[in-house]
Amino acid sequence: MADGISEIDTNLIQTNYDKQVSSFDDLNLKPTILRGIFGYGYETPSAIQQRAILPIIEGRDVLAQAQSGTGKTATFAISALQNINEKEKKTQALILAPTRELAIQIQKVVLAIGLHLDITVHASIGGTSVKDDIEAFRRGAQIVVGTPGRVYSMIQNGNFRTNDIKMFILDEADEMLSSGFKEQIYNIFRFLPTTTQVALLSATMPQDVLEVTTKFMRDPIRILVKKDELTLEGIKQFFVDVEREEYKFDILADIYDSISVTQAVIFCNTKRKVEELSNSLEQNKFTVSSIHSELTQQQRDTIMKEFRTGSSRILISTDLLARGIDVQQVSLVINYDLPKNKENYIHRIGRGGRFGRKGVAINFVTADDVPMLREIERFYSTQILELPGELEGLF
Repeated sequence: MADGISEIDTNLIQTNYDKQVSSFDDLNLKPTILRGIFGYGYETPSAIQQRAILPIIEGRDVLAQAQSGTGKTATFAISALQNINEKEKKTQALILAPTRELAIQIQKVVLAIGLHLDITVHASIGGTSVKDDIEAFRRGAQIVVGTPGRVYSMIQNGNFRTNDIKMFILDEADEMLSSGFKEQIYNIFRFLPTTTQVALLSATMPQDVLEVTTKFMRDPIRILVKKDELTLEGIKQFFVDVEREEYKFDILADIYDSISVTQAVIFCNTKRKVEELSNSLEQNKFTVSSIHSELTQQQRDTIMKEFRTGSSRILISTDLLARGIDVQQVSLVINYDLPKNKENYIHRIGRGGRFGRKGVAINFVTADDVPMLREIERFYSTQILELPGELEGLF
């Protein structure tokens, strides 16, 4: 399917549900949740929120296809908060995500929207204290957001009792099922009550995801948010013809000298490149932070904190960061390397202008990258223009 966000026959994920709401008030939510939604900064529901919150609240199994940056996290956060019983101190909703970062991000969104409710939201993720995890389960955290490995081991050890779970939500299902978690997810599902409602959110619909839907889901509502409703709007996209790899660094230094940006995220494709670029920038007196998969959870948390508080202005990262970390003040994303797969493009540059915020994305393109750039333009039906010589007024 050359012009869509899916890689399978479109007949497999055709929308079969046409109810849509135009405002959060139409969802009959608890008043405390509405306060949380407006306090979080949402005014009107995004395309996915208009379609998917209602059927999830109504208890239907839901399969939704939509990209990051479209308000997906809030879709299932609102639905889970609406459907749990605050008085019952038992785990009633389980949300699984592929990375620790994304799990923590989801936990923050659920807590922010649920600010005025009496609920506990616990992140059960690798790299954190098992003792704290066991304690949170003992107290009966009503919503658990976790990564498959840690959650499964907690269930196996008898620390996480699943008998009261009403909702099972899989976020970034394509990412999760392609990165070797399939068996753990199947195993977790076997421990859930047969009445558990399943909601599955995914940017693409590869075979792995569809298999899960046939095994786990009962007559699911299918919702496809088309590409033209995704949020690349508000983000100005440019490319710089760097010709050759070795010219990238000087061009980056020139760009950075001529703009006064609050903060920037720079993406590279490999850990080695992240380290090399960090070293070169530091030698040139830039204050930078870098993050990749081989750092411990504690190191990653510290680096993200530094960047969020503004003590570091440049964050250099691999695609580890491209899903699930929302840094409010980032106005510039630079793809020092074009992503290896086109789906990651929106995950990366969606950081800058998520859900209506403005941002600029600059892509460094060598002669070898031109076909990929054209492919990205086709895939997202977007236009990436050459960066003008005069950068004033871009930001």
